[in-house]
Amino acid sequence: MPNSIVSLQHVEKWYGNNHVVKDMNLEIQEGEFLTLLGPSGCGKTTTLRMIAGFEDASSGSILVQGERVEDKEPFQRDVNTVFQNYSLFPHMTVFDNVAYGPTIRKMPKEEIREKVMEMLALVQMDGYEKRKPDALSGGQKQRVAIARALINNPRVLLLDEPLGALDLKLRKQMQVELKRLQKKLGITFVYVTHDQEEAMTMSDRIAVMRNGVIDQLGSPVEVYERPRTKFVADFIGESNVIDGTVESVDGQTIVVKTAGGTVTTVGEGFAAGDPICLSIRPEFLEVSKTPVAGFDMPARIKDFIYAGSVVRTSIDLVGGQEIKLSRFEMDSSLSEGEAVYVWWDPAKSVAIHVEKAAEEVAE
Repeated sequence: MPNSIVSLQHVEKWYGNNHVVKDMNLEIQEGEFLTLLGPSGCGKTTTLRMIAGFEDASSGSILVQGERVEDKEPFQRDVNTVFQNYSLFPHMTVFDNVAYGPTIRKMPKEEIREKVMEMLALVQMDGYEKRKPDALSGGQKQRVAIARALINNPRVLLLDEPLGALDLKLRKQMQVELKRLQKKLGITFVYVTHDQEEAMTMSDRIAVMRNGVIDQLGSPVEVYERPRTKFVADFIGESNVIDGTVESVDGQTIVVKTAGGTVTTVGEGFAAGDPICLSIRPEFLEVSKTPVAGFDMPARIKDFIYAGSVVRTSIDLVGGQEIKLSRFEMDSSLSEGEAVYVWWDPAKSVAIHVEKAAEEVAE
């Protein structure tokens, strides 16, 4: 990739018998906001720490700006890291914390002052330079930590769940600010989180990780609307995941037999008899009081849950599976316990090959 600034080539990481990162191949583009997203233990933080130099790769190559960095110390890699716990020096003022890097590099004092004030203004912390960290809120500490990293002019900023300790409202505010800051500076951000909404809000691309591998790499739209595996479909947002068997194929139109009935979807590479997994987002699900052509999936309305911005309807299929339907407003024509038929636009569902769907249960 011509604009790649960080390259991981066949990178592996073992801790004893624990295979944490498996044959990782990843090209991170210059100026992009890339998020490593996944549940605890999937290898995302370990991957970030290997790029930073805080962990050694067991094998493989890591390149920054085309140069191998496995044998370089963290301060030699032209990357900086922002941690969840801020890692500020408690005995130093905000000014001295941000000035730490340039001071170590023996930059002239007046130049240091100009740079520090510029960075504090950038993160909206000007006027706080004389305070100590214990006089700051969590969000303010995080801004100082970011300013301290940015003052070193890194080509790549690594962020390890930096908003995890903040309350929900402040976290959402900081998500927007971080994305605006990244766009303004044009620096490559590599961000680690387990929060899929956070990843969707900020990222140019998302690498969804599971068991030490990348299940899917793509834009937020791609991973949400066209998940490649059952794990991604289930992990990114809310999805109805239905298992079945291909009954017949006509071009790209597939008739699928499920425990809840027969349904229609679209996909490629399937043959009659193949096991299949279907993903349908709750906002794309439809219900009807009469059967719909191509669908034979009788169900019953279980209950309604008002969640502020949406109303979630729980539906029980005859096979016993519970699925969800989401709408902005309550459908007054439906009532709890009512018999309905479930259907959807076949183009709105995603057909997943069972080999991909089974990867997450293989270990």
